[in-house]
Amino acid sequence: MAVNVGSSTNIIIRLEMDKQQITFGQIITAIGETGGEILAVDVSGTSKQMMIYDLTICVNSNLTSSIVTQMNGLEGLKVINVSDQTMLMHLGGKIEVASKIRIKNRDDLSRVYTPGVARVSMAIHEDPSKAYSLTIKRNTVAVVSDGSAVLGLGNIGPLAAMPVMEGKAMLFKQLADVDAFPICINTQDTEEIIETIKRIAPAFGGINLEDISSPRCFEIERRLIEELDIPVFHDDQHGTAVVLLAGLYNAVKLVGKRLSDCSVVLCGVGAAGSACTKILLSAGVTNIVGVDRYGALVRGQQYDYEAWTWYAEHTNPYLKTGSLSDVIHGADIFIGVSGEGVLTAADVRNMAKDPIVFAMANPTPEILPEEVEGIVKVMATGRSDYPNQINNVLCFPGLFRGVLDCRASRVTESMKLAAAKAIASVVKEHELNENFIIPSIFNQEVVEKVRKAVMDEAYESNVARRRDLRTREVYPLPT
Repeated sequence: MAVNVGSSTNIIIRLEMDKQQITFGQIITAIGETGGEILAVDVSGTSKQMMIYDLTICVNSNLTSSIVTQMNGLEGLKVINVSDQTMLMHLGGKIEVASKIRIKNRDDLSRVYTPGVARVSMAIHEDPSKAYSLTIKRNTVAVVSDGSAVLGLGNIGPLAAMPVMEGKAMLFKQLADVDAFPICINTQDTEEIIETIKRIAPAFGGINLEDISSPRCFEIERRLIEELDIPVFHDDQHGTAVVLLAGLYNAVKLVGKRLSDCSVVLCGVGAAGSACTKILLSAGVTNIVGVDRYGALVRGQQYDYEAWTWYAEHTNPYLKTGSLSDVIHGADIFIGVSGEGVLTAADVRNMAKDPIVFAMANPTPEILPEEVEGIVKVMATGRSDYPNQINNVLCFPGLFRGVLDCRASRVTESMKLAAAKAIASVVKEHELNENFIIPSIFNQEVVEKVRKAVMDEAYESNVARRRDLRTREVYPLPT
């Protein structure tokens, strides 16, 4: 998920001003000198000596703390509270539970609850598959995190992960009419996480794993796929991989190359990097070199993580060794899921003709687009303030809409490939250019195309458990 850095925002500062020690003009001057612009002034309290102001200030988000420090440093002035548009939007949380049926009288009550509900419960007891038709299970997804790898913030814990998981639930609902619930678990023990999810699974039609650190995320996902009969999808891995592949399908068209013929260098062999590599291998790419802190991963070497050993055994066919700068010579494609500034303009110059660079580290990519302007042919990042944003939101709403509608038991590799092709197909041939290889997350075609592609492949792969409903919509998508 992209994190904007240094964007303009409005903040509201509540100040207590001692009129005998400081004037309002001094406050205005101090705010202006720190880079802020006052948009509105509201008086929220007054006395003979004191004034309390609510100041709405437009400021670069990086300068908020500087303005607060400046205000606190003025004699006769006290900062009571600071809020901004983002904080205000999160007050009380961003989602709620709403009833589909209004209880208007005692008869309604007896039908939705006791005694009438007992008959529904017994029907499910006698035939558990009826849970899909008689409960919310048919349309619910658990968005599960332990808070160990949240955005670019690291291990901030389950409480701090809640706003992110709520936001994801909002996107599920608005884009695909999926009812998603944030489940933030207060443990980072692999077995406890697996057991907790297994115990809550009956209430859900799918599990979306989110922001769980590597390498534990591999074992958690693998075990849950094996032990549950509903789809489990770690979005940080596979959502990134699906959208990356969609972008590459269109990028190679622009440079006149076949993806299967391209040589790829990937930097950052973590959860997302491993999933990106696996989907590229499934798409027919054979020449991939992964680079991490040891340099290029090469089979035959011993590594700290089992995932790295697997990676080395399945990639780097020509056994290249050395640093990123060493192995990137002649590469057609660079994929970055690592960190800020690891790629240089000189590295890109050493790539093959018409290089493709997907620098997806957040909040700051491996190289900024302006550093390679005129050198790179197609550039993509994970950020919304540059063209060609590789954003998981293009994948997970439509994918889960599809697996829920056909009641798939799992998400197969072929379903991910189908989703990638569907996303790529939204960009029409006459629209395709270096700055437009991937559709907007607000393009209304994306969810439906991904949904249909995923359902088609689920039926072909024999993992769909509902009768073939591809000829009609199960749930009308929101307008």
